[in-house]
Amino acid sequence: MTPPSDRRPPRTPHLTRRQLGLATGGALLAQALPARAGTPADTLVVALAFDDIISLDPAEAFELSAGEIMGNGYQRLLRYDVADPSRLVPDLAQRWTVAPDGLHYSFELRPGQRFASGNPLTADDVAFSWQRAVLLDKTPAFILTQFGLSKANVRERVRATGPLTLTLQTDKPYAPSLVFNCLTANVAAVVDRKLLLANEVAGDFGNAWLRTRFAGSGPLKVREWRANEILVLERNEFHRATPARLARVIYRHIKEAATQRLLLAKGDIDIARNLAPQDLAALAANPAIRTTATPTGTVYYISLNQKHPILAKPEVREAFKWLVDYDAIGATLIKDIGVVDQNFLPRGLLGASTEQPYKLDVARAKALLARAGVPGGFKVTIDMRSIQPVQGITEAVQQTLRRAGIELEILPGDGKQTLTKYRARQHQLYIGNWGADYWDPHTNADTFARNSDNSDDAKDKPLAWRNAWNIPELTRKTDAAALERDTARRVQQYRAIQAEFRRTSPFVMLYQQTEVAAFRANVQGLRLGPTADTTYLFAVSKA
Repeated sequence: MTPPSDRRPPRTPHLTRRQLGLATGGALLAQALPARAGTPADTLVVALAFDDIISLDPAEAFELSAGEIMGNGYQRLLRYDVADPSRLVPDLAQRWTVAPDGLHYSFELRPGQRFASGNPLTADDVAFSWQRAVLLDKTPAFILTQFGLSKANVRERVRATGPLTLTLQTDKPYAPSLVFNCLTANVAAVVDRKLLLANEVAGDFGNAWLRTRFAGSGPLKVREWRANEILVLERNEFHRATPARLARVIYRHIKEAATQRLLLAKGDIDIARNLAPQDLAALAANPAIRTTATPTGTVYYISLNQKHPILAKPEVREAFKWLVDYDAIGATLIKDIGVVDQNFLPRGLLGASTEQPYKLDVARAKALLARAGVPGGFKVTIDMRSIQPVQGITEAVQQTLRRAGIELEILPGDGKQTLTKYRARQHQLYIGNWGADYWDPHTNADTFARNSDNSDDAKDKPLAWRNAWNIPELTRKTDAAALERDTARRVQQYRAIQAEFRRTSPFVMLYQQTEVAAFRANVQGLRLGPTADTTYLFAVSKA
């Protein structure tokens, strides 16, 4: 590969607020873009509900929309092949090995790589990035700390051994595939050490600065983010391996599926990402529109906070699972955008189960409620992000719960509001989603079926913790599966964990998402990834 020059990258032409789609008062149809058909030839305009974004720092970002930005803007040592997620491919690294003891991992970087700032990218940046994630100890840090890394030892166990080489030492001989897969996660993304230390405040490793800015080396870089309004990515001219094919990508925050459909039909956007089944059907006859779909690693669920004295009763937990009309939801609300699934492992991951034991059975649910001492039902609230199909599903469940005497009050909010409350386990019921952070079954088992400390001030706060589900024995089984090197035995372990989870958990698993996008016919190369961070818009072009 020809090393990049030291020259400053060409300046991207300035776009006006009108060209960026920044209409006063939000994404109004007639005001959003210039009054002409079609979007700029060098620009991709995407309609996406991204009100869940809290931070753009890969050591902190843990939301699905932010994941897509991380995937397009930041590099890791390894990625997985989106066509075959079981296969790892190089990103920054050109070689990687694990020692016979199963504890020591070595990596060698490709030479001549640079960040968007122009700074050279070295093994010191990789070591700093992983150390920084552990030392900041934000929500996604557990992906790295689960291997025995801590604030006390991370500088010793993650070390650059040369300009382009580094080592990682784990505390136990984990399944190597698990370790390598975890290093494809956003939290392992490589950040610009020199740039962040120049913007460090009070020992925060540049975290406050990076929440709204960019320090990566990927094909695209963040130019601007306005919460619940717009996010602009531009080509990183210093990235030479897989250069972005378009000059910029503009995400417009549009929650209403019908509005996305109308904008797409008019040509005011290139891609619509949150369409409902009826919108997809309405666009089917339009020759100017195409669609693409991919089963993803994202699952949707309703969870019951076990701090609530009634919801903590085993019979009540089970009753909720018999009070969902899965068939109706599958045939209408998630038609073509999801598949009913009652397991925490999405299909496609090692050990995923296809068992579906529950169906709508009001009589059975009433009997369980009577055994729990609440034969007349009770009142409860649910926190819900105001977006489809989540809202439609919540309203459908509200109706079926009422048939058993349970009065469900819906508390709507945007993604950031509902997530913040949920993460503090201040909810009663919550409806949401979880996307796989890496392509290994431990990614979901670790959050749904593991809770090592149920105290309010616990260090690790997975979904089981958020719902105060205290499960020491299931946690032990999940830990054992992470260490199992025999693939067949590991599959059986995860099947058994899922069976116990279905019977006893406070989670009502609803469906696995099928990511669907509708796009203008001149858009080429769009491929939705199986995880949020593998939808690579830098590979998209326009005819």
